Amino acid sequence: MCGICGEIRFDGQKASAERLQRMGDCLAPRGPDGSGQVMRGRVGLGHRRLKIIDLSEKAEQPMVDPELGLTIAFNGCIYNYPELRKELEGKGYRFFSHGDTEVILKAYHAWGRDCVKRFHGMFAFAIHERDSGRVLLARDRFGIKPLYLSQNAGRLYFASSLPAILKTGDVDTAIDREALHHYMTFHAVVPPPLTILKGVRKLPPATTRLIEADGSFDDDMFWAPEFGPRPGDDKLSSDDWRDMVLESLKTAVARRMVADVPVGVLLSGGVDSSLIVGLLAEAGQKDLNTFSIGFEDANGEVGNEFEFSDLIANHYGTEHHKIFVPGSELMEHLPGTIAAMSEPMVSYDNVGFYLLSREVSKHIKVVQSGQGADEIFGGYHWYPPMVGANDSLAAYSHAFFDRSHERLLSHISPEWHTETDVSREFVERHFAIPGAENPVDKALRIDAHVMLVDDPVKRVDNMTMAWGLEARVPFLDHELVELAARVPAAEKLKQDGKGVLKEVARQIVPSAVIDRKKGYFPVPQLKYISGPYLDMVRDTLTSESAKSRGLFRGDYLETLFADPAAHITPLRGSELWQVALLELWLQQQGI
Repeated sequence: MCGICGEIRFDGQKASAERLQRMGDCLAPRGPDGSGQVMRGRVGLGHRRLKIIDLSEKAEQPMVDPELGLTIAFNGCIYNYPELRKELEGKGYRFFSHGDTEVILKAYHAWGRDCVKRFHGMFAFAIHERDSGRVLLARDRFGIKPLYLSQNAGRLYFASSLPAILKTGDVDTAIDREALHHYMTFHAVVPPPLTILKGVRKLPPATTRLIEADGSFDDDMFWAPEFGPRPGDDKLSSDDWRDMVLESLKTAVARRMVADVPVGVLLSGGVDSSLIVGLLAEAGQKDLNTFSIGFEDANGEVGNEFEFSDLIANHYGTEHHKIFVPGSELMEHLPGTIAAMSEPMVSYDNVGFYLLSREVSKHIKVVQSGQGADEIFGGYHWYPPMVGANDSLAAYSHAFFDRSHERLLSHISPEWHTETDVSREFVERHFAIPGAENPVDKALRIDAHVMLVDDPVKRVDNMTMAWGLEARVPFLDHELVELAARVPAAEKLKQDGKGVLKEVARQIVPSAVIDRKKGYFPVPQLKYISGPYLDMVRDTLTSESAKSRGLFRGDYLETLFADPAAHITPLRGSELWQVALLELWLQQQGI
């Protein structure tokens, strides 16, 4: 829920309420229910509110606790806040509100920056200490909630979106070469702290940053699950793993029902979202709202999965909402979709989530979604080739990278080249981290820590919050992920992937949605670009601003224009859409 922003000065100046207002206005879609600022000389905090927990004005933000000398701007939800509140009350803390925001303040006062280790939830927050002048920034374990930063010797800006920071008018907007390499190579994933712009960075997930009054800071990574077996795990059977995962998933789904408003489900018709619906139904949830979306077919690819979402909705008697988007509306809403992106995100289903969220937000404010299951339980096609790989780095990069370093050099202009293959080097460093001895576990670890954060998780947050809709992801419950990291790779890769999760599903949902061919959120028109879509991307990539930027070689672009469908990446992406989306995003931001 919500959007946060702030300015911290290190140069003797006061924070600017006007700059803070510009950032806050940019975040308005994330929090349409209220806004606020607290200015404390050199520190200013801003907030846009989406009312989910404690709907009263007592929970408005930024929240000030004068007794403790703390002020907070918080985005997210702490699912175990009632339990933490009881513990803190036992320590003598008194509360003036009924939600999770004040619990964070008291928890920070009681336990310091390590308070985050006690939180079950998704969060990004800033806490200002009145007496010391310090500011703590924190981001949840999977970066479900974003936190962008721009710091120099004189000041630091932070916000829930990158475009909000650009509204300060005080940011270096030059393209970062290393980030460009990742975008073009590492399947459009730009790992933290990088963004595509030199002047903006992002706080890594599972990290707290304590910033002193002079601008110096230190980071602490407070969580990193161990991948691989624990002592005694070799004695566990397939049924044992299934039962343990089922119980943990039940807890994760139940936790995410904490709200003072109704909670629905985004239902694709796949195993993951169907399992969430089934578990909620088993738990006695009544009048559950479910939502599905579909698009026109293109190039022989079906644009919807209504057959399977209908099956689940009928089976459990949900209040089901089917949304069909004609091609004309897809084109109409592409600019809005791109404007909602904090960073260029190439996946076709951005527009699907954007339009789905628009419709869902007309009915409810909170949904559960199935993101993360493939990365946590081994559902993607690049995991099986990792089994027994002698060179895990080569196996992973061959399956996941959009292009090799050598091909990239022939696609982008020489002035944007990096001296080395920075994307491959990044993966190599990650694979070399101790633990995850099995090649499959190495792939699962980098996907859980890096790819998941800056692809599907970011996509869902950006597109849902563009309409003031909060998405909760039970498959990223950190206790469930810690358990999944122990499950043997062989158990995960059974049944064409996610074997242990499919066995869980067999206890709950109809087999027709389990044994079907794996589906994706299909938007065929953006994969097989033709007609008006081809005209749009050609106009964008041949515009004066694109030419002056000079990111891509002209001969490469002409090859793409001549036959877009012939240039599909190993992960079934369009090379033309990838380069066009980057330029469209830059132009959308006025860069």
